[in-house]
Amino acid sequence: MNDNTLAANAQCKDSVLIYSGGLDSTTLLYEERERIAVAVTFNYGNNHAARESACARLHCQRLGIEHVVIPLDFMGRYFQSSLLDGADAIPDGSYADSNMHSTVVPFRNGIMLSIACGLAESRGLRRVLMANHGGDHAIYPDCRPDFVGAMGAAMRAGTYEGVELAAPYTTLTKADIVRRGARMGVDYRDTYSCYRGGERHCGRCATCEERKEAFRQAGIEDPTRYDE
Repeated sequence: MNDNTLAANAQCKDSVLIYSGGLDSTTLLYEERERIAVAVTFNYGNNHAARESACARLHCQRLGIEHVVIPLDFMGRYFQSSLLDGADAIPDGSYADSNMHSTVVPFRNGIMLSIACGLAESRGLRRVLMANHGGDHAIYPDCRPDFVGAMGAAMRAGTYEGVELAAPYTTLTKADIVRRGARMGVDYRDTYSCYRGGERHCGRCATCEERKEAFRQAGIEDPTRYDE
C-alpha cells in the first residue's frame, strides 16, 4: 500500500459513531467501518454500562477502530429513570406496555449527540452516526424522525464545518437491522442489550423481548444466552 492510498484511506475516516455495544449500533459499526474514525460509548450510570462497554471495546478492537468511553455520571445523580435505579427497578414486559415509560432517560440522545458533535468538530470530522430505529419511536421521543431532523439541523448550524447527523436506521425495524448484520457476518453473541445488566440477558425486560422478536422476525437463529 503506497502513501497515496494511505492518505486516501485516512480521508475516508470522517465519522464519529455513538456506540453502545448493543445489536443496532454494532451493526452500524460494521456497516460504516470504513468511515468511522472513533466510536464513543457513554457511561451515564445505567445498569448495563459495564456489559455494553465491554462489547463495544471488543468489536472496536476487532475492526481497529478507536474506542472512547465518556462518563456522564451527572445523569445518574440528577435524572429520573429506572435504567439508573438498579436491576430491580426494571419492569418486565414489552415496549407496548405503558410501564416502559419508566425506562426513558430524559433527553439522553440529545445530550450524547451534543457531545459527539463537539468531539467530531474537535477532531475535524464531518459526521455523527446514531443507530436509533423504528421500534424506538413509541416510547423514546429522542429517537423519532422529528427529533433526528431537528437535532441534525442544530448540529449543522452550531458548527463551523456543518457537522452532519446520520441516522440511517430511523425507519427500519430491529429485524431489518439483524438481517443487514447477518449479511455482513456480525457476531451478535458479543453484543448486549439487557436493561438489567446481568452477566446474561434476563430474557424478560423490554429490550430482551425486542431482541428475541427481532431474530424471530428476521428468520435468523438467536445466539443470545438468556437467564430464563
